[in-house]
Amino acid sequence: QVQLVESGGGLVQAGGSLRLSCAASGRTFSNYVVGWFRQAPGQERDFVAAISWSGRRTYYADSVKGRFTISRDNAKNTVYLQMNSLKPEDTAVYYCALDPNGSYYYKRTGSYDYWGQGTQVTVSS
Repeated sequence: QVQLVESGGGLVQAGGSLRLSCAASGRTFSNYVVGWFRQAPGQERDFVAAISWSGRRTYYADSVKGRFTISRDNAKNTVYLQMNSLKPEDTAVYYCALDPNGSYYYKRTGSYDYWGQGTQVTVSS
C-alpha cells in the first residue's frame, strides 16, 4: 500500500503563492507518475499537473501552465506543486495521486490507484 499526505494549502489573496507538498510512504514503485488534481464544489475532479518518476517529464493543464510548477525530491519521497499568480478560480481542494504503472493517460483520474486526503486552497479576490 501507498500513503499520500498533502500539505501546504491555505487562504491566499489573488496574485499570491502557495506551495503544496505530497509526501509518499509505503510500497515503492520503479516507474510511476504522480499527479495533482483539484476539485471545486459541485464540479468534477480536474487534472492540474503530473510528473514522471525521473522528474524529466512534466505535464500541465492549460489553465495553470506558466503559473504552476511541479517538482519532486525522490530522496524525500515528496512531490511539490508551486503555485504562483493565484486566481480566485484556482480555489479548490487539491489532491495528489500516484499511478504505479506510469500510464500515458496521466490526465485521467482512473489512471491513479492511490490518492491523498486533499488540501484546501482558497484564493480571495
